Amino acid sequence: MSIDYGADVLGNLADLVLRAPKAELHLHIEGTLEPEMAFEIARRNGVPLPFVGPREMRQAYTFHDLQSFLEIYYTAAAVLRTEDDFHDLAWAYLQRARADNVVRAEIFFDPQAHTSRGISFETVVRGLTRAIERARVELQMSAALIMCFLRHLTQREAFETLEQALPFRQHFIGVGLDSGERNNPPERFTEVFSRCRLLGLHAVAHAGEEGPAAFVSGALDALKVERIDHGVRCLEDRALVARLMRERIPLTVCPLSNIKLRVFEKLSRHNLPKLLAAGLRASVHSDDPAYFGGYVNDNLRSSLTALPLTRDDAHTLLRNSLESSFLETSQKAPHLERLEEMFAR
Repeated sequence: MSIDYGADVLGNLADLVLRAPKAELHLHIEGTLEPEMAFEIARRNGVPLPFVGPREMRQAYTFHDLQSFLEIYYTAAAVLRTEDDFHDLAWAYLQRARADNVVRAEIFFDPQAHTSRGISFETVVRGLTRAIERARVELQMSAALIMCFLRHLTQREAFETLEQALPFRQHFIGVGLDSGERNNPPERFTEVFSRCRLLGLHAVAHAGEEGPAAFVSGALDALKVERIDHGVRCLEDRALVARLMRERIPLTVCPLSNIKLRVFEKLSRHNLPKLLAAGLRASVHSDDPAYFGGYVNDNLRSSLTALPLTRDDAHTLLRNSLESSFLETSQKAPHLERLEEMFAR
């Protein structure tokens, strides 16, 4: 049963949630490229963009599905050429995340979007890891990389990318699967994920956003993933819901992304409260915040405003984010203790 909060109570809850420690587990670093930075990097690299300026670029962010978003996403990402570009991109994100009280960020990156343009894997990963190390020292913030395979490409190409990545194995903790779900079931990547698990890498996958609930099952069965990114369509399959609850599989939900890409018509119709009511291990994240209207605190604030979420729901979302991270238990503990103390007060 939901609580009808007054404005003052809702404001207090939102303030508490925004100040609380949290983990960002569903974030594409290329999706944090704000138009202003895109134009700045484009100028220094001599790369043309098909927009007059940042304002016109931002006005083009009206999407009718995932593919229409990806077309602009890859166009903007093409300005990234040098190690410094990737460092600057990640450093800008990490500062924003720390301001949102993100204590752990597990960041997706898409090497195939860059190596296909002649940018070396080394250039990408060294730039990103420089920013992560800088955040550790200057921001006292923990961050790690998850390398994603593009599902609209072939498994053979995914294996080629994995081979390019192996000399830099120490710089990423896991692999993921992203890009358009339509006609790209997770089973296409069974063998490459099996190889990655043998290498000791964590495994996650986008599933059940524009793809059906069956894609969530496929990611669990074929890829043996530990987390499902999105997963909002799982409610279409009762047996799957029971399995997700029984196995405590995290769902990294991105509300503003789901609205921008028309998964739900408006935020007030998002099924996040139903996911929580079903006992699922859902948490809130930002996906591609430069394109979808907000970083993690923006997603949390908007969700609290538009949806019938209780104080307990808010606490659960934050706790789930921390518990679902790939941090060691001992490293999670201080953040979880602080979260409990803040909500107890």
